[in-house]
Amino acid sequence: MRALLVVNPAATTTSARTRDVLIHALASEMKLEAVTTEYRGHARDLGREAADSGEIDLVVALGGDGTVNEVVNGLLHNGPDLDVLPRLAVVPGGSTNVFARALGLPNDAVEATGAILDALAHRTERTVGLGLAAGTPGTEDESVPERWFTFCAGLGFDAGVVGRVEQKRELGKRSTHALYVRQVVRQFLEEPRRRNGSITLESPGQEPVDDLALAIISNTAPWTYLGNRPMYASPGASFDTGLDVLGLKRLSTAAVARYGTQLLTSSPEKGPRGKHALSLHDLTDFTLHSKAPLPFQMDGDHLGVRTSVTFTGVRRALRVIV
Repeated sequence: MRALLVVNPAATTTSARTRDVLIHALASEMKLEAVTTEYRGHARDLGREAADSGEIDLVVALGGDGTVNEVVNGLLHNGPDLDVLPRLAVVPGGSTNVFARALGLPNDAVEATGAILDALAHRTERTVGLGLAAGTPGTEDESVPERWFTFCAGLGFDAGVVGRVEQKRELGKRSTHALYVRQVVRQFLEEPRRRNGSITLESPGQEPVDDLALAIISNTAPWTYLGNRPMYASPGASFDTGLDVLGLKRLSTAAVARYGTQLLTSSPEKGPRGKHALSLHDLTDFTLHSKAPLPFQMDGDHLGVRTSVTFTGVRRALRVIV
């Protein structure tokens, strides 16, 4: 087997020594080329080269969710092709590792590597569905290129939090869960559209849903983690179905306290609910329009502001070693 290992040297939970151990472990079982990323987007470029080469059987992403997202977008730059594209394996090295954990992998890089080697030995894999987002034709965002996401996207409040965290990290702050909590509070205090939402959700054959203050799109559950606590925005979301949406129409102090508590106590059976909460399951195509530009994120990566985004749930998009 010929494999490419894409290594993010800035992965927050792995040391250089640990990465060397993992590389040697993988190289003992396959013909491995390890490449360390050098710039933002490098993992995407490496994934694209692997997909186009026709010579790579497996791409292993060692890093956090951002590294995985880049590799996936590189692999799928010409769209899904299960018979041709390399398979993907993920060694978690970030602070949260939502995609890897949603696949059932251990959240420890060494243990996850062992699980991947076992899966390769037993030839076990699964085919997962993914989400695709693009600028909406006929809007000012129509030129925004399409991009794949593995576990979530968000327009509005949660994307604003992600943007704040990225700003702090650029100033040298470590990506910790305490940092996220602080930015949630600051985003809430400074959010100008907490009471009157500006988002409209349109889905073919359905009545539009207006005045959403935020929209969280999930491709799997849980949506994220707070430390070791899983949080389920859409408990029914799955790699085997389309996309799920949680929309909230009000972000008053009382509403945020209620829905925040529901998220913290959510489970695979029960997520946020109430008269100002919208829950939609297994959507294939829909669009979010906003009356004003809002922050947008995918897989925890802040992508600036958007006024309109079109989403597609693509079943059976990629083969993953688990």
